[in-house]
Amino acid sequence: MDLDAYVAACAGDWARLEELLGRRRLDGADADELVELYQRVATQLSVVRSTAPDPSLVAHLSMLLARARTRATGTRTSSWRGVARFFTERFPAALYRLRWWWLAMVAANVAVTAVMMLWLLEHPAAEQTLLSPAEVRQLVDHDFEDYYSEYAASHFALRVWTNNAWVAAICIAFGVLGLPVVWAMFTNLANLAVIGSIMIRHDHGAHFWGLILPHGLLELTAVFVAGGVGLRLFWSWIEPGDLTRGQSLGREGRTAGTVALGLAVVLAVSGVIEAFVTPSGLSTEARVGIGVLAELGFLVYVFGLGRAAVARGATGDLDATLLADRVATQA
Repeated sequence: MDLDAYVAACAGDWARLEELLGRRRLDGADADELVELYQRVATQLSVVRSTAPDPSLVAHLSMLLARARTRATGTRTSSWRGVARFFTERFPAALYRLRWWWLAMVAANVAVTAVMMLWLLEHPAAEQTLLSPAEVRQLVDHDFEDYYSEYAASHFALRVWTNNAWVAAICIAFGVLGLPVVWAMFTNLANLAVIGSIMIRHDHGAHFWGLILPHGLLELTAVFVAGGVGLRLFWSWIEPGDLTRGQSLGREGRTAGTVALGLAVVLAVSGVIEAFVTPSGLSTEARVGIGVLAELGFLVYVFGLGRAAVARGATGDLDATLLADRVATQA
């Protein structure tokens, strides 16, 4: 397509739309014309993007359309509606679309942790290279349980949330490099396997699982989701598919941002459970039951709400409207 000729043919529409946007008041005829021009220019922008994607022209038309949409529809959707849409559409859609990545991460990490724990149980001499007998006894008799009641519940919840959010952020922020995700997962699970094997060897296995499972089911799932999304971000530029590497990385990067924001809330819930439920006086069955319900709630959220959102066309990426605003803002 001859871009110069196309610009010359469409310049009148763009100028007229700009003129209408510059008026303080529009009568009925002008408002109808603005809507018609908005639709026409949106089509023209689509043509330019698909046949001759000139960056400056695309940015100019995107800005023009963003202004026209705001003028035609009034103020933007309220922030509360935007938050509701995020948690009912964007976040669950992102989790569902990327489900095979984080489900594979869950399976791999559970298998690796089990192998590590079994190996440590079969090789008790390894325990002596990690902790002295006095340190082992202190861990088994006091430190492991005291950890959950050392601080006030509200402060502990904030501490737990900050720590786990940091691990998840590392997986997503450095996911483009691949290796940091694997290292973060390994170090996190190695610690769990070592403590678990020590507790089990010293006949505190039930105690260990009774304290880990109430919050650990949801907490570790969130961390595994972050790891899976991080590896998907890495794979997006290794194998971009039909997109360019930049487009593929951009799409998955925006989706990773969606997941990071949503996981902050998920980890906050697990932090509250760890601070208020895990050290509580409830029976082990009740505490573990709360953890199981939280995990089931998350899975229902993903495979119920997320699948429905994907069926409606959501991907977890920014929608077309927000992308147009983003381009306009960058311009």
